[in-house]
Amino acid sequence: MRVRYINMLAVSALISSACTDFLNVLPKTSIADDATIIDQQSAETAINGVYASYRSYFDVSYQTIGYLSGDNIEFTGSQSQIKEFIDHNVNAENSTIASAWSGIYVTINRANHVIDKVPALSNDAINATIKDRILGEAYFIRGLAYFDLARVWGGVPLITKPTAGPTDNVGVPRSTQAQAYAQALSDWELAEGLLPQTTDRRRGTQKTVWALKARYYLYHQQWQQAIDHATRLIDDQTNYQLVTPYNAWFANNAAATQEAVFELFHSTNEINGHYASWQPQERGGTRQWAPNNAFAQLVTNPGTGGGRSALVGVDNQGRWYGNLYYRTNGSDPSFVFRVAELYLVRAEAHAKLGRLENALDDLNAVRERAALDPLEGLATEDAVLLAIENERRLEFGLEAHRWFDLVRTGRAQTVLGITNANRLLLPLPAEQVLIDDALEQNTGY
Repeated sequence: MRVRYINMLAVSALISSACTDFLNVLPKTSIADDATIIDQQSAETAINGVYASYRSYFDVSYQTIGYLSGDNIEFTGSQSQIKEFIDHNVNAENSTIASAWSGIYVTINRANHVIDKVPALSNDAINATIKDRILGEAYFIRGLAYFDLARVWGGVPLITKPTAGPTDNVGVPRSTQAQAYAQALSDWELAEGLLPQTTDRRRGTQKTVWALKARYYLYHQQWQQAIDHATRLIDDQTNYQLVTPYNAWFANNAAATQEAVFELFHSTNEINGHYASWQPQERGGTRQWAPNNAFAQLVTNPGTGGGRSALVGVDNQGRWYGNLYYRTNGSDPSFVFRVAELYLVRAEAHAKLGRLENALDDLNAVRERAALDPLEGLATEDAVLLAIENERRLEFGLEAHRWFDLVRTGRAQTVLGITNANRLLLPLPAEQVLIDDALEQNTGY
């Protein structure tokens, strides 16, 4: 079953269990031929389909990889393939990585169709400003997809043209990880030149691109550029702020607050499936993953967690559960980028440049919002960096950051006790390697 190529052809957000059924049914938001994007309305429909596909893979399978692979979460269910992430012993046959891989390439293919078709539309068919915005959003999401691929798998096939047939991408070799990251940055550079400089917390804009580039430059140890891009949004106090108290960015049905840089919209018609996995049985969930005792003790300690204790609760059996996703109707947003990350990106970059006072200023801004005392007297770069690492662990405790933070800083083996460095990248899905001789598996799998 050629999951990668069939999914890219059909441009579906779901993986079918039967190839024939999959090929015979195209979702309403799919883009299958030259006639699909013919005017402004169909172009808007197409870019909405790109967002829908991104949301589909990020919301469940990709975030699962991010937070289960760290040291904050325990799995309480019985599925061995989920526990593989916590044990750092993921097999190539793991269905979660297969779902994430296919979902990302579906998203890329949808974006590729927009990138391919929209520039050819005449001025009579689409307003020029809207045309640029739609094209920029497609580059923005495609860049996100390649960034996500690179940090999980390393080098991947770089597909930048729409798929027209099931064998179109057979034989495309893997890039290097550096090339995959470079594709993400290139896409964001193109997006930046096309998108408006507006504030929209649920779509790509120039400001959203600046935030993601700040993250990119942090990953690539380009410290001053990370500082510069983070500062652009931090200085925009009219639109972006650390909201108080800590839980104001998610509690009481909050959505699209000033804390949000980019978050994913959900409603009762397009539900966020995280609720069921996190909430306890008494609240209609399954509590399949939950804060582990180490994290719960840290986040509920007034000296380390402060207001972040709102992230967890205790059920009627005395067990910890995560409370970031709590809305019984499934309308919880998913949080891709928050203002707190901007401060901690800038803090880390300042520390790496030896500007320890600047680093502590940004770190303490995040701590103050969490109702914690400022950290003082940290006289070395290592001490400041460790404080930032610890702060990120708690600030983003139930979001998909911890694993990627530890891998990018070279701390995963020490903190998580991983003895095999090959496990810092996950295996390519087995079925993808089997159907294409050009697709080499990661070392050690």
